[in-house]
Amino acid sequence: MSAVVTHDCVSSVDLCSTHGSSKSPAQHVAAATVAQPPIGLIAGEGELPLLVARGIHAAGRRVACIGLHDQFTPELPSFCDEFASAGVVQIGKWIRLARRFGIRECVMVGRVSKARMHDPLRVLRQLPDWRAIKLWYGTLRHDHRSATLLTTLADNLALEGLTLIDSTTYIQNHMSVAGIMTRCTPNAAQVADIAFGWPLLQQIGALDIGQGMVVRERDVIAVEAVEGTDAMIQRAGMLCRRKGWTLLKTARAGHDMRADVPTIGVSTIQRMRAAGGGCLALGAGRVIFVDRPAVIAEAERAGIAIVGIVDE
Repeated sequence: MSAVVTHDCVSSVDLCSTHGSSKSPAQHVAAATVAQPPIGLIAGEGELPLLVARGIHAAGRRVACIGLHDQFTPELPSFCDEFASAGVVQIGKWIRLARRFGIRECVMVGRVSKARMHDPLRVLRQLPDWRAIKLWYGTLRHDHRSATLLTTLADNLALEGLTLIDSTTYIQNHMSVAGIMTRCTPNAAQVADIAFGWPLLQQIGALDIGQGMVVRERDVIAVEAVEGTDAMIQRAGMLCRRKGWTLLKTARAGHDMRADVPTIGVSTIQRMRAAGGGCLALGAGRVIFVDRPAVIAEAERAGIAIVGIVDE
């Protein structure tokens, strides 16, 4: 683990912005690209699918989106050239829609609560199709961890001619970078906590348990599991009344970047501030900012240092 303590403020321009134009994001794609197959977007909850849609358009490609029922934001269809919705566990419908849209490659982003998998009424609530049932109770019956789920899903889609690609492909300008990204810098205690906690987080990641941890005075306050980062931050604030704790977050070594890449947004910083957090350490190139300039600006207003860590 390499903790950077020299100041290295990072500025960023949102290359995907379409502010100031009367056209919809989809209309920004040149007519010459129509002959190319669209990039598929399987979209869960949150603003990340919007960011990816902008990035795909900025690369000159059309967006054909499959929005997951009760997950995607209402404005998402207006960011896409083609749009249809399907259930979270209606994989057969995903494939039929992909064929209709002519999708060959797709990106899968956005939150889908893993806690829903443990709902005793999940079959009735989610209405899985036969393909999903066969995967869940067949291939996946002995292991429901995130990495196993992703690999199995990607392999199943590939058999139908649909390639799941790196979910960060079109948003590289919103990835974490090495060094200190804010004007405020971590203090000596926070640097020590990063050095203490980072190897532990890597071990937790290797076990595919979670992607985040809170540390204060060389003690582990909270570890993220299926509840997600927001709930962990709230729990850390209740367990550690002393302010200034450090949140560590990264993808595990060898993480499959096709899905479940760690993500932070403005709301992450706001929750940290409310719960007493003082420093955010991220794996360099391994965490997505949902609008990096906005997140950094919010952190600076809150006095929270953001540091990008390079694994040794």
